[in-house]
Amino acid sequence: MNHPAITIQDLSFQYPGREGTFINHFDIEIAAGERFGLFGPNGAGKTTLMCLMTGLLSYTKGSIKLMGNEIRNHPKSINRIFGYVPQDFSFYSELSPLDNLAFYGAWYGLTKPQIKERSAELLEVLGLTSVADRELRSFSGGMKRRFNLAIGVIHEPRVLFLDEPTVGVDVQSRHAIIDYLKWLNQKGTTLVYTSHQLEEAATLCTSIALMDDGKIIARDSLDGLLLKHGHEKMEELFLSLTGKSFRD
Repeated sequence: MNHPAITIQDLSFQYPGREGTFINHFDIEIAAGERFGLFGPNGAGKTTLMCLMTGLLSYTKGSIKLMGNEIRNHPKSINRIFGYVPQDFSFYSELSPLDNLAFYGAWYGLTKPQIKERSAELLEVLGLTSVADRELRSFSGGMKRRFNLAIGVIHEPRVLFLDEPTVGVDVQSRHAIIDYLKWLNQKGTTLVYTSHQLEEAATLCTSIALMDDGKIIARDSLDGLLLKHGHEKMEELFLSLTGKSFRD
């Protein structure tokens, strides 16, 4: 049976100690094979939703399924299904890329030959082969971003969550990351992506949802949203639907 990549039904979530329900009766379905972009202003709920989908935050009301598997009921088996590339770096900076990949590969249950093969492949594709034995703390920002991606995909996940994967990088690294993500998607990986880089939506995402105040306020292809709301650019659409007020 072919399942959607992600199905969220009647999800509600409230941060402990805070008044009000941040996400309330939330529903969304993301098809397998999509390049899905989630956009919204600061505080809209994007990162919270991503943390719920990856199990970093726990929920008690509603359902989140990845490839038909309820996250709450299958925490260990779910780990092999998805990868997560957070905005914060997720590696040990005093270690080398090879040491980091050996650690994370073992954590995902890969064998030593599998880790060796995947490490060589990823470092080559992401332009890091020549620095495979250097400490990561000596890397530039763009190199660190590219390696952060390598950790998230070493186990070849079926669904990949990306939270600001290109923030603060140079143009070359941004193009390298986006091109690799497109290649992964062509090979069958579903992408769930959030960023403040709105121009990337036009080149990466096949489906877009705009989120504000814990809710989806618009969803379609980029062309469909622009046509429906009478705008020519993603930035114009974003401002018209979420307003121009400052968000902290």
